[in-house]
Amino acid sequence: MAEFDLILLLVAALFAGFVDAVAGGGGLIQVPTLLMALPAESPATVFGTNKVSSIFGTANAALRYAKRIAMPWGIALPAAAAAFLFSFAGAMVMAWLPKAVVRPLVLGLLVLVMIYTAIRPEFGAVSGSRLEPGLERRWALLVGALLGFYDGFFGPGAGSFMIFAFVRLFRLDFLHASSAAKVVNFATNAAALAYFVPSGHVLWITGLAMAVFNIAGALLGARLALRHGSGFVRWVFLVVASVLIARLAYDTFV
Repeated sequence: MAEFDLILLLVAALFAGFVDAVAGGGGLIQVPTLLMALPAESPATVFGTNKVSSIFGTANAALRYAKRIAMPWGIALPAAAAAFLFSFAGAMVMAWLPKAVVRPLVLGLLVLVMIYTAIRPEFGAVSGSRLEPGLERRWALLVGALLGFYDGFFGPGAGSFMIFAFVRLFRLDFLHASSAAKVVNFATNAAALAYFVPSGHVLWITGLAMAVFNIAGALLGARLALRHGSGFVRWVFLVVASVLIARLAYDTFV
């Protein structure tokens, strides 16, 4: 690998870690950069290497949130368990489900999510009253299963969908929703690695070097989110959703 390509990957990992720690969507930065820097590698190796980098940043962001705020474990843990199982299933069926059918649907859902968030300034500003524990647990399992499968199969926007779901369904503010999403993201990354590592689809030196910078970006992103609160997370969420929409629209129609 050329020195310039390595520097590009490390910078991308830094920014990806920052974005992912705040509002999800770090893969928007890291995956295209890996595809550009590693043109000779298979898509599976690119995605496996991306997950090695991402899982370290996600874990560090989750730990930083857990030390500073009351983590909604009653939501995060059931959702993470279901997401792990269904993300692995999504990765297994990735090869034969038509992504061309999925992409326009995801694009439409992202547009609705962004519009809903943008026109309701109070949405996710503060936490509301929690659901009954049994109902909350069942909803968490369902959300984890659906978004875990989606993340394993397709991926773009999974973190943003998680945050939106945690705010809308569980009445969390954006800061606590982002913290819970980090736990679920860790589970989906671990499930993907359980699929990619045994099959040899990981460039360990590249992935671990990127992981160092991903951790640095994640620590910075979590620090700013904790300092500035839900308003900051909401703003970054809207920016990430806009970029996701633009990217998916380009892939779908151009």
